[in-house]
Amino acid sequence: MATITLKNVPDDLYQRLKAQARAHRRPVNSELIRCLETVLRPTRISTEDRLRRFRGMRPRIDAHAVGAADIQQAIDEGRP
Repeated sequence: MATITLKNVPDDLYQRLKAQARAHRRPVNSELIRCLETVLRPTRISTEDRLRRFRGMRPRIDAHAVGAADIQQAIDEGRP
């Protein structure tokens, strides 16, 4: 096990970490370790599962897709 000291943690970030720790009934240190594990040790997803996920997302993406006509209308209305 190693010891790490964090400096200059923004107050809002620390408050969110503290709230998250409280919600999970863990000490702040344990919550931080869990956050690091989540980011640095992501679960391996098989190619098939990844494709299945993406294919499942497609209908939601298509439903919100912006087409050429939408872009032209925004330009005509002077929207950036």
